[in-house]
Amino acid sequence: MKTSGFFGDLIATLFERAPWMEAPPGERPLRAMCEELLAGNGEVTGMRIARAILSRYKSLSDEDKVAFFEFLTEELDIDPRAIEMAASAYAAAPDVDGLARLSAAAEPPRQELLRRLNRVPGATGELVRMRLDLLRLAPEHRQFERADLDFVHLFKSWFNRGFLVLRHIDWHTPANILEKIIQYEAVHAINSWEELRRRLLPVDRRCFAFFHPSMPDEPLIFVEVALVSGIPGSIHALLAEAHDPVAPARADTAVFYSISNCQEGLRGISFGNSLIKQVVEELSQELPHLKNYVTLSPIPGLTRWLASRAEHDGRIAALLAAASAGPDGLSGHDDALRELAAHYLAEEKRPDGLPLDPVARFHLGNGALVHEVHAGADLSANGLRQSCGAMVNYLYEPLSVEQNHEDFVANGTVASSRSIKSLVRASAAHLGKVPHA
Repeated sequence: MKTSGFFGDLIATLFERAPWMEAPPGERPLRAMCEELLAGNGEVTGMRIARAILSRYKSLSDEDKVAFFEFLTEELDIDPRAIEMAASAYAAAPDVDGLARLSAAAEPPRQELLRRLNRVPGATGELVRMRLDLLRLAPEHRQFERADLDFVHLFKSWFNRGFLVLRHIDWHTPANILEKIIQYEAVHAINSWEELRRRLLPVDRRCFAFFHPSMPDEPLIFVEVALVSGIPGSIHALLAEAHDPVAPARADTAVFYSISNCQEGLRGISFGNSLIKQVVEELSQELPHLKNYVTLSPIPGLTRWLASRAEHDGRIAALLAAASAGPDGLSGHDDALRELAAHYLAEEKRPDGLPLDPVARFHLGNGALVHEVHAGADLSANGLRQSCGAMVNYLYEPLSVEQNHEDFVANGTVASSRSIKSLVRASAAHLGKVPHA
């Protein structure tokens, strides 16, 4: 099956790679080619050089990649003295020419190098993969973080919402895209084509993904949705082999049960907020009778937090021991687990005042509220390991999303339901803590 049918409305924004733009890696030093590209040439020559640079880069060893990133970081950095002089001149005479000189001095030359490389069709994806190498090597070369700031700065422009295209993924989507949905699923693994079929083919299932015109065969992020009656409390029920599909006309709830970022090279570039909002809009147009938009989300930091308290809390120690024994061992611990999970989500914060849990930060930052926690919701090995089997619903209420978002950003306020507040109070009595007002 051809991908051109799937991306028919993107074709106008794509450029076919012309033969004259292909260039062999060549033998010239990579640094010399980068300097020549920055020096400025005709458009055709510049694109040939850019293609040669990208071709050469793909053949580099890790040692050579380290040398390349050292060149980007040190040789193509800003000149602090030039910035100081331009800033002083602008302070003395703030005119447009002075501002232009200050702006030029404050931009590292490596930004312009990346822009010129990106002029080559197909280069955007190659630069995303280049940044993946940078992220991989940066822990042992912390100075590379300075160069990474420029990748992030440019990617935020190149991948802003205006350039993204939402696509409905279904069983008839081209196979090369479906293979990547299997590959990139990060929450609930898809182990076979049959499992993927169960997530895409039934009438009560939906999947949506963002794509970029420069990377038409690569999803950036996707969300899997189940249409159900009532708010679910178990991932096993949602993904059961023998589940009876719910007629969309009878469903009252859309459940976002898996959100997966696909491109590690775009780490730090947020797509999730826009994705959820647009999917809610799409579903509300298709199924205006839907009442609830919720997640069924993992709590990836819960077990780690519990372990930090276990030495001084016998109830927590017993809970962790029960989880390590497997699903059957958790019987009788449901109330304690729900109370502790609610406390963790609503009360435990980082030094900056934001929740400890990364998934909570994401959904609360988008304006959702913590609606309910469920024990025994994910009894897979991963679910037991990360949260003792607990999961949480985040509820997106259209009338309160914006206010929740503003309160969270301004004050770190965790919006939560009455049920969660009740569980937090019960947990506070046991932990000896007073919940935040």
